[in-house]
Amino acid sequence: MASVEEDFPRGGGGGTTKKPTESKIEVQRTEVDNLFQSNEQETKKRKGAGKDAGKKLKKPKTGKGDGLTLNAAATNVEILHIKNLKQGILMLGCVKEVTDFEVTVSLPCGMQGFLSIMNICDSYTKLLSEQLDSADTEDICSLRHLFYPGMVFRCVVAKLDVAKRGSVSIQLSINPKLVNKALTSSSLKAGMAVSGCVESVEDHGYIVDIGLSGTNAFLPKKTLKDKHNNTEELKVGQYLTSQVEEVKNEGRVVRLSVSPPTVAQACAQSKQGWNLTNLLPGLLVKATIKKVTKHGLILDFLSSFSGQVDVLHMEPDQTSSYAEGTEVRACVLYVEPSARLVGLSLRSYLVQPRAGVDHAPAGGDRIGEVVKDCKMIAMHHMSGAMLELPDKTLAFVHRNHLKEANEPANENRVLAMTEHTCRILDFSAMDQIHFVSLRKSVIDKRFYRYHDLEAGQVVEGTVSILLDHGMVVHLSDHIRGMVPRTHLSDILLKNPEKKYVEGMKIKCRVLSVDAENKKLYLTRKKALVESSLPLFLSYTDARLGRVSHCYIVCIKDFGCIVRFYNSVKGLVPLNELSSEAIVCPEDVFYVGQVLKAKVLKCDPDKAKMVLSFKAAVEGDTEEAATPELDCELGKRLEAKVLKKSVNGLEVAILPDEIRAVLPTMHLSDHMSNCPLLWESMQEGDNISNLICFTKNKQNITVTKKPTVRWSLEEGVVAKDFSEVTVGMQLIGVIKSIMSYGVFVEFPYGLVGLAPKSAMSDKFIIDTTTAFQPGQTVFAKVTNLDVEKRRFLVTLKISEVMSPEGDAQTRLIHGLQERRAAAETFAMRENSDLRQQLAALTVGQKLKLTVDTAKDSGATFKSDDLAGATITATKHHVMGVSLTSGQKATAVVLHVDILSTCVHVSILSKLVAKKKSLAEGSKHTAMLQHINKDFAVISLGDMAQLTVIQTSSHLNEIFLVESEKLKAGMSLAVEVIEPSCQELQGLALVSWERTSPKRQRTTSENQTSAAGHRFGDVVRGKVRTVKPASIQVTLEDGSTGSVHVSEVVELAEVCKGSFPTSTVKVGSEVTARVIGGREASSHRFLPFSHPKFTYTIPELTLIPRKLDTSEDFKAVPVKERLSSYMVGEEITCFVSKFNPERKSLEVTTDPCVTGTVDLLAMITDTKDASHPEKMYKLGQAVRAIVVEVNSKPQRFVLSLTGVYKLEKGSVTLGMVTNIQPQLGLLVKLPFGNSGTVAVTDLADAYRPNPLDGYSKDQLLRCFLLGDENGKWQLSLRPSRLNPQQTKPVKDPDVLSVDTLKAGQIIRGYVKSVGEQGVFIRLSSSITGRAQLHQSTKYFVNNHKVLFDHLTPNTLLTTKIHSIDEEVELVHLSLLPGDTGKPDVLPESLGLPLRLTGEEKTEYDSKKKRSAPESVQEQAESQVPKKKKKTKKAKTDDGDSGVEVYFREEEDKGDQGEAKSVKVRPSSAGLSRLQVAAGFSWDVHLSSLKPASTAQEGDSSDGEDQDGGSKPQKKSRHELQQEKKAVEKALVQRETELMDPSLRPQDAPAFERLLLASPDSSLLWLQYMAHHLQATQIEQARAVAERALKTISFREEQEKLNVWVALLNLENMYGTEESLKRVFERALQFCEPMPVYQQLADIYAKCDKTKEAEGLYKTMVKRFRQNKAVWLSYGTFLLQQGQSDSASALLQRALTSLPSKESVDVIAKFAQLEFRYGDSEKGRTMFDKVLTSYPKRTDLWSVFIDLMVKHGSQKEVRALFDRVIHLSVSVKKIKFFFKRYLEYEKKHGTPQSIQAVKEKAMEFVEAKGTEAAN
Repeated sequence: MASVEEDFPRGGGGGTTKKPTESKIEVQRTEVDNLFQSNEQETKKRKGAGKDAGKKLKKPKTGKGDGLTLNAAATNVEILHIKNLKQGILMLGCVKEVTDFEVTVSLPCGMQGFLSIMNICDSYTKLLSEQLDSADTEDICSLRHLFYPGMVFRCVVAKLDVAKRGSVSIQLSINPKLVNKALTSSSLKAGMAVSGCVESVEDHGYIVDIGLSGTNAFLPKKTLKDKHNNTEELKVGQYLTSQVEEVKNEGRVVRLSVSPPTVAQACAQSKQGWNLTNLLPGLLVKATIKKVTKHGLILDFLSSFSGQVDVLHMEPDQTSSYAEGTEVRACVLYVEPSARLVGLSLRSYLVQPRAGVDHAPAGGDRIGEVVKDCKMIAMHHMSGAMLELPDKTLAFVHRNHLKEANEPANENRVLAMTEHTCRILDFSAMDQIHFVSLRKSVIDKRFYRYHDLEAGQVVEGTVSILLDHGMVVHLSDHIRGMVPRTHLSDILLKNPEKKYVEGMKIKCRVLSVDAENKKLYLTRKKALVESSLPLFLSYTDARLGRVSHCYIVCIKDFGCIVRFYNSVKGLVPLNELSSEAIVCPEDVFYVGQVLKAKVLKCDPDKAKMVLSFKAAVEGDTEEAATPELDCELGKRLEAKVLKKSVNGLEVAILPDEIRAVLPTMHLSDHMSNCPLLWESMQEGDNISNLICFTKNKQNITVTKKPTVRWSLEEGVVAKDFSEVTVGMQLIGVIKSIMSYGVFVEFPYGLVGLAPKSAMSDKFIIDTTTAFQPGQTVFAKVTNLDVEKRRFLVTLKISEVMSPEGDAQTRLIHGLQERRAAAETFAMRENSDLRQQLAALTVGQKLKLTVDTAKDSGATFKSDDLAGATITATKHHVMGVSLTSGQKATAVVLHVDILSTCVHVSILSKLVAKKKSLAEGSKHTAMLQHINKDFAVISLGDMAQLTVIQTSSHLNEIFLVESEKLKAGMSLAVEVIEPSCQELQGLALVSWERTSPKRQRTTSENQTSAAGHRFGDVVRGKVRTVKPASIQVTLEDGSTGSVHVSEVVELAEVCKGSFPTSTVKVGSEVTARVIGGREASSHRFLPFSHPKFTYTIPELTLIPRKLDTSEDFKAVPVKERLSSYMVGEEITCFVSKFNPERKSLEVTTDPCVTGTVDLLAMITDTKDASHPEKMYKLGQAVRAIVVEVNSKPQRFVLSLTGVYKLEKGSVTLGMVTNIQPQLGLLVKLPFGNSGTVAVTDLADAYRPNPLDGYSKDQLLRCFLLGDENGKWQLSLRPSRLNPQQTKPVKDPDVLSVDTLKAGQIIRGYVKSVGEQGVFIRLSSSITGRAQLHQSTKYFVNNHKVLFDHLTPNTLLTTKIHSIDEEVELVHLSLLPGDTGKPDVLPESLGLPLRLTGEEKTEYDSKKKRSAPESVQEQAESQVPKKKKKTKKAKTDDGDSGVEVYFREEEDKGDQGEAKSVKVRPSSAGLSRLQVAAGFSWDVHLSSLKPASTAQEGDSSDGEDQDGGSKPQKKSRHELQQEKKAVEKALVQRETELMDPSLRPQDAPAFERLLLASPDSSLLWLQYMAHHLQATQIEQARAVAERALKTISFREEQEKLNVWVALLNLENMYGTEESLKRVFERALQFCEPMPVYQQLADIYAKCDKTKEAEGLYKTMVKRFRQNKAVWLSYGTFLLQQGQSDSASALLQRALTSLPSKESVDVIAKFAQLEFRYGDSEKGRTMFDKVLTSYPKRTDLWSVFIDLMVKHGSQKEVRALFDRVIHLSVSVKKIKFFFKRYLEYEKKHGTPQSIQAVKEKAMEFVEAKGTEAAN
């Protein structure tokens, strides 16, 4: 037996994963004879069935006597698709490219995989890791040693990775353990060809890893030398295919050989025991063709296997010779074990020995090339199509590339097209064919490969990812570039992520491109991207004196090294950096800075260049000086073409060779002629009749436009702005198009703006559709702005006058240009055909032979014009029956010399004998052919053709297609000259459109019917049947549509049926018109007006409606809708599923569409992920009407059988929000919503009840009841499935009556407050545990509990008592009651609360230690009484007084009494927490004598104890009390006198306000006083009083009150109340400060959105106010929106007067320093001060900011700049003084001395100047 080594030269391939995770297929160790006995059905099921398990398989055919069945639908032979790949598929692959760590592998069927260095074999991986550990990397055997392009090997799919953009990446492996996974040592037989990798090199041979554990394979060196005759050793990891020579010890030892080539052709034998699981790619087999299909072959091989050969692997030149029963040699291409599919190849390069595989095509690299005129040879269903390229080579289009990605497949339409344009995507080495794409999006792609890009191009891309060293930008799916960090912006960005976000579209310029290594560098520097200066792409571009933009790459002491595009670099020496002396360039310039540089010296051979920044700034370019010599505007010139570029020609004006530019768009007045003229010119040509258009310092622009030349020669031109006057008419060229209008450039560099409204007499929506850049226009000046030297123009045809005979002159010029270009082109090409074509003229008759004749037209051939394409459209062959080879006379309509195409007509009326024309005669002409700016017309029945322009005026624009001229239109023409010499003897005519009623040619009348009226009965043939509609071709050729509801009577429609399926394509039908559709929007129009006709009629096939005797009228949508009732069941049809909204659209008749929401569509949550699978298009369903409304039109249906929610039922709901306080918010069917409380989530409460629920989750909900339209829901299983047997752990508490005192119950914490812990026991019942019932520890503040008991904490509680009157449940959380640990952890170290005896003991101790007075007795009794009377009626029953005692033991007796006194009065309210401390009642009435206070207390005591009498006081005690009262009164008087003390109550404020009613401060204090007591309304009332009271002259005082009121409304009011106050404030105050104050209030409260909205209003309303812009800028920078602030600055500069600009920029720069990027602020100051160096005030501010934010080095550099300014001595002296102060503070003695020396130098210099 022979090996197949020749087919598989040594080498390998693989992927990135270890073992595949695919489940192993059980290896069958039996001989092949009984291979299929157990599972023959399954084994053979998928042979040739492709991967499409969904296909219906044909009935099994029984084989002849061998008992095998082959369940294969023969039509389904298809190529292997990437979507059908699975892990574990074995394939044959060919090396395409080898890199350091990866091998790119070409796989069958155009696929491509990657073999990672880790997936070669275990021994190679081990060797690599050892070498890496030993750091001896010299001997590493790289992939390039093991693989070479073109090498073929077996591999296995190890992993399928999905890349970020969704594409699949195939990771391969050649690890023998994976490739030979299915082989076992027992199944090895002599003669088998196996693949493996060299595991180790021994003395006499190699141990080869063949992937079988327990089997050692040995390859002797001798066999290798016999074979190769070379002594080169194999390396570890080297892949080889060898043949098993001998198997010993039951397969434990195997000897291999690499056999001589003679046996390489030997095929695998069935006796070798191959079975489906261990069959390997690359095996040669003898096979018999079992079936031939047009898409491939089905073969039998190895006695009982079946395999398929797809269209790519049949020998192209032998396809016709394949017949059933023929024997062929085949090679196994791939094996798919799980689907039991074997792919084979019959291609000679795989089957024949020695024929290596070419990894590159013979014709050279053509990838990316766009090829036209390809013919489609065959369409292969499910695979793709075969194309023949013009050079007769074949190419394959994958089925995905026959259409756009998002379009439906229409293979027949593609096949029907005669010619195709395709783009070559790749060359598949395994299939030896190019793969191409017909996708327009791929063909039109500007960049397909890196080779398509050039340096200097401006490109658009999408931000992909931000890295530390730069940003990755995708230009297309395959092309990505890097924007280095320094090129992200003009300055270095500290936080680029703020400016760039993933997916953002950006414009960049290509810096350099390395196509071979796929490296692309881009720049985002605005100055480079928008530069209009010439680009230096190579050293030859950098000619002497030229100026271009460059960027600094390196700063040295001797100058700056700058870079242009590609690798063009240059040096700017120190003396050329600036006109001022620069000592240290680093202080002045920074790396990445973009500057203009002028070339001083350039040596392209040595790649060296010297440049100057200084000369570029001063602008003394030599080119600017030379134009003055001889190039004056308005004089005709001749020039020589030096260079052709995309946008134009570089020319040298003769004789002085002055450089100039001739843009492409300046070649002609006719834009369609410009590319033709550009093509016809070559470098070295001379061009005459040029005229200078504009000139500036940089360059001269010349033009060849005849109209512009005429205006310059005739003097219809303004030479300067001063000559421009309103009403003046000029001829110009469209320069650029903006959204607001177009800029028009005139000679002498003048530019005017034509605003949108003045562009045309028509209404323009989009300016880009009206004119195109470079178009010549007539313009009339309408406005002049002398200050800004700007002017506006109008382009309206009604307002500009065109010169006499302008249209005819332009026509003659345009045709002359075309003819000249064609002749030049023909001469240059030196082609006989093109010269003959150039000699043809319009109207010339030709004798032709018909080549092909189709419906769409005909093609001809002519012996004289061999190679030209001669075509006639269907209009031009009408009424003539043509057959191939027939002779015909035709007349020439148009000749396209570039594509060598001639358009002709054989209409008899055009070919007939010409009749003579008379001057001035009028005719009706018909348009025969349109070619951009020109059209060919025929004059009536005169058989005369002539040419006209498609636009009759230079400024004419066509906004919609219908306005443009089209073939078949009629025009009214008048002959000016019957035979015009300039038109080669054709007639010169003037024309205008006839009345808008369009004349139709006979053909059009045939195809488009006059329309159909309502009620017409028509006959037609069914063209297509779709699920929801049927298209019918009517007898008159028009198309009608039948809606699914109009096929069968609704009453007869069965649920789930498809009415349209009852109609067959091609059948004849009788229908009746019931309406029509708009051709554009396809909306249904049920008008029944007798005169109204439809272009697309809507038909019905229902027999009842076809009866013409019955009354038949149209029903409007409104009426139809109102006929449906809520709750009614109706039949409707599925029309589409909306995946975004997850709703179904159904239709009941052509004009009514209803919607079914997801929740009204399904009843089971399992269906939620794919609800569309339940309903197919066109299917009939029964629905119930939920809601019907005609205005606005709403028609909502339900498919679940219910249309409203009922209490006690179960429904589906969707979670919309999760709120800890409320529970789950749920969206319910039919527009309802509800909530699920945390206690209704489960029958057994769990600690975190809301975990496990997520937004948009679907749930089954039980409807408990609804309140105000909100449903209460329950998810308890006991509610949803009442029949379940599980006991309920936490029952649903429906009312307080079901609870008993002493019961243990669980609940969730609702909130924790001063009044205790509130616990939710059910959705309606909340209990409370007072603080002393919550924990055994003593807590003096509820905050401790608040921190430990978060909402929804699960607690076990005991019911302490129930107050049924007010339905209050008192709970206890004490461990003694619940049996659970305390709610507070011991770790807090809190003291235990005293209870029972301990407390009594503690109290008695305290009594003994304190002086025993009546007061204390009273105090100790009061709480007890209070506790009895006020138990739980209030929210404050937490025995507050005893807490007070324990906390404040050491306070004075007076205070204690007072606290007790106050307590009962405030018990009813919850305690107010006021920020500022103030007493509740500090006025005279509170200063009662002590006796009365004590009496009150003792009387309380009396009530309680019943008997004790008040004790009489001694005289001494009475005197003491009197003194105390006196003292208090004195103190109160002094307080009232002291103005600095704040009043403490309302009367005090009132007294003060009487004295000073205009003091806003007092009013504000009064408001604050009320706010402390949370008396919001009183505070508002005070503000309103203040506004009425304060005098109208006190504007500032009033404003203060308004601001306070705004603040109050912002904090305590609603958005509406705030808005009302704001609007009132605007009426009474200066608006600007009010806006500003409200913006500040918003900003302080972090209401950024509102603040931003307000600022936007402010900058519109007060755009002239500088403060507003600064305020907005400050706000943006504080928010970190640096980019927005920059944009704002630009807006501010345009809005504010120019004199304010400097200050505004400076202020913004200061803000940048304070809040934004100090680097940016520095740049801004730099720019301003460069322009205004004498603004010493700004220098001073800059210095201050730099001292604060900059480094010492920067500050010193700044001082050095300042002291060299040319300003007054006094100011310089001031700066020296500051410099010295700075150095004294921050510097060293040396630096101080240096400053003093500089000062001395300055003084001396000034002295010498004065002396001179």
